Amino acid sequence: MADPKGFLTTTRQTACSRPVEERLKDWNEVYVPGSLLPIVSKQAGRCMDCGIPFCHNGCPLGNLIPEWNDYAYREDWSAASERLHATNNFPEFTGRLCPAPCESACVLGINQPAVTIKNVEVSIIDKAWDNGGVVPQVPERLSGKTVAVIGSGPAGLAAAQQLTRAGHTVVVYERADRIGGLLRYGIPEFKMEKRHINRRIEQMRAEGTKFRTGIEVGRDITASDLRKRFDAVVVAAGATVSRDLPVPGRDLKGVHFAMEYLPLANKVQEGDFVAPPITAEGKHVVVIGGGDTGADCVGTAHRQGALSVTQLEIMPRPNDERDAVTQPWPTFPMLYKVTSAHEEGGERVYSVSTTHFEGDEDGNVQALHLVEVDFVDGKLVQRPGTERRIPAQLVTLAMGFTGTDQANGLVEQFGLDLDGRGNVARDASYATNVEGVFVAGDAGRGQSLIVWAIAEGRSAARGVDRYLTGTSTLPYPVKPTDRALTV
Repeated sequence: MADPKGFLTTTRQTACSRPVEERLKDWNEVYVPGSLLPIVSKQAGRCMDCGIPFCHNGCPLGNLIPEWNDYAYREDWSAASERLHATNNFPEFTGRLCPAPCESACVLGINQPAVTIKNVEVSIIDKAWDNGGVVPQVPERLSGKTVAVIGSGPAGLAAAQQLTRAGHTVVVYERADRIGGLLRYGIPEFKMEKRHINRRIEQMRAEGTKFRTGIEVGRDITASDLRKRFDAVVVAAGATVSRDLPVPGRDLKGVHFAMEYLPLANKVQEGDFVAPPITAEGKHVVVIGGGDTGADCVGTAHRQGALSVTQLEIMPRPNDERDAVTQPWPTFPMLYKVTSAHEEGGERVYSVSTTHFEGDEDGNVQALHLVEVDFVDGKLVQRPGTERRIPAQLVTLAMGFTGTDQANGLVEQFGLDLDGRGNVARDASYATNVEGVFVAGDAGRGQSLIVWAIAEGRSAARGVDRYLTGTSTLPYPVKPTDRALTV
């Protein structure tokens, strides 16, 4: 146990954010650089080293949290990094982007603020990078087997790195012009600077993983070609089909999916554009959808100079505190969350549904009409007399994703079966109905968290390794049916 009295003597303290007026002028991460290291050891000392550490179960990766908390408390950063990497290929991603179900399951959280597990995690990995402790792990020998990975999001990258380290020759295919999937083009720079992805890619290249960008499997290369060239294939294409809003006026100019809007802002930061083709500058912006993607749109619109930003959510406002009856510890509770984007301004409106969009004579959206709603016996019921109109020259639809893109023929060409939710069906080893073809991440699970994507990529890698060699020493974090205590 790090500090036997730490949870009694030390209060919870999280990373410091830069002032709003400062960070709105740039796209850098919102946190004050280096603000965690002076406090992180004492924060790690709040860990009680529980006899049954529920944080393990709260984390889909099964992170060894009490162990690396202990090392962080003692400032043994090398040992902490080793324990952290034992279960997580990319802790700098999860340490910045994960909603931390581990903290919701923290035993200390029963009657006190939970341990700042996420902040400790990102401090450990940042320190490891700074100290040169993250180095390529080149396999001692090659197996002679080849694997194609379709998609370079967190699931695809995790699978590729694990399989490369197992000695297989791995090629990652990405249809975008850069590696990273939604990490690259879906996550704004102010939440995670892309240098973190770039240096992981360089590590993976040094280990032997090969990357092919600008190639869409199903169009630029057929499924049959991949199966002929490779001994196994991992489909990690994500759940990239956005949920639409079929209401009158949906076809007006200025109404976009979030994933049409957000990547363009990131491409400006990559140097592809001087200004984004879709911008919030000088416009009243409405974001439909109250989740993390919606918050990303809010923060992006602020930085682009929006006149106003309004975020709409069809569900009621969540509670500020956990409901012990409906959301008991250690489950992941749905609580009211104020992200960095919400700190920067804008209005959030709950329990409303969009009825239609209003446009001008040139076909540009000018306003949005909504009505307040209630859920009665599981059905959406409008409240009479609550209709109203709000100005909107840019609308982003951030209502989640419905499944894997099938327009490119990938699913059809492979002949993959789908489950009842429209995801690619797989067994306990992540194998599909097609010999030698496996699936990991959102393509098989449905829209989920980055931490689940990494866990599934690692698990699928073990299934592929066993398929190719008959056995595997790679870890198996989760099975496709494991959903306990997480979102």
